[in-house]
Amino acid sequence: MIVWVNGTFGAGKTSACRELVELLPGSVLFDPELVGFGLRRMLPADRLATVSDFQDLAAWRRLVPETAAALIGEVGGPLVVPMTLLREDYRDEIFGDLAAHGIAVHHFVLDPEETILLDRIARREECPGDPEASERVRTWCFEHLPRYRAARRWLVGDARMLDTSALTPRETAHRIAELVRVGDARCPIVQAPDPTGDTVASAVLFFDEQDRVLLVDPVYKPDWDFPGGVVERGEAPTDAALRETAEELGLRLDPSVLRLLAVDWEPRTGPRRGGLRLMYDGGLLDAAGRQNLLLQQEELRGCRFVTLDEAADLLPPSRYRRLAAALDARRSGELRYLEAGCRVALGLASTADAV
Repeated sequence: MIVWVNGTFGAGKTSACRELVELLPGSVLFDPELVGFGLRRMLPADRLATVSDFQDLAAWRRLVPETAAALIGEVGGPLVVPMTLLREDYRDEIFGDLAAHGIAVHHFVLDPEETILLDRIARREECPGDPEASERVRTWCFEHLPRYRAARRWLVGDARMLDTSALTPRETAHRIAELVRVGDARCPIVQAPDPTGDTVASAVLFFDEQDRVLLVDPVYKPDWDFPGGVVERGEAPTDAALRETAEELGLRLDPSVLRLLAVDWEPRTGPRRGGLRLMYDGGLLDAAGRQNLLLQQEELRGCRFVTLDEAADLLPPSRYRRLAAALDARRSGELRYLEAGCRVALGLASTADAV
């Protein structure tokens, strides 16, 4: 289990978390900033020059859940994590990886009234004996307040917001500990543990009257995706497409409406699973069908119909190439075979060769 204590810089996360580890038996404090400090020492200067925040490093976002999983494997008890996390796509990526490890996350945001927060930052002495360094920290906190105000719009629906205006760090810790015990801040992300081998997955493409395609916004990863999911053991890919469509969108399709458009072999990249990806045409989703959509709240944040150009800003490159090939197959009526989203031309054996 992880207790992730979020909030803007200067909200008192670290102080509260130091108190919290005394209240949760067996708990250990894990500060992801240490991962960032390590990367700053290891990465070349030209790479570091391209980012102003170590959270923008893909390596940091990958190492934080991996390190957390390793620590839990060592100590067994819960991890208490004081970490500002204001980008929703980064939250999706990190929490999704934690869910893939089977680790439950309880997400809190320390949210004091702003005048009190400003006063706390102004009185903050981060570096005793070094007034200039403390002033730099205070300036950093003030400069990042607009980012927190913007992020608060999605945080309200994702985490348990705690008004700590009148609370000491100890009182805040007691409040968090009680909410953890009753499970009142547990994130509703459901993700099966990462298998050791590659997988087969089925996706279904739906279209509106303008021939735009439906994409969904998963809560457990940063990019948009197609409706669908992994084929379970012993399950046919078409059955998986029908099951996932029913689970994710609330749509129950007749198998006869599905038409296979493309088969794509996706290579494994880092911890991301590879394998075969099947793309089906689910046909037109008219106004009545759109009204009947019932998104699975544990897995999907939203959905929208997009053009192919709009999809380029929402999908990772390989998935975008897969969509483009599937749409081309839909127009031509010919099945496409792809590898890493790129079409592979396959020759057909002649009758003489087959004899």
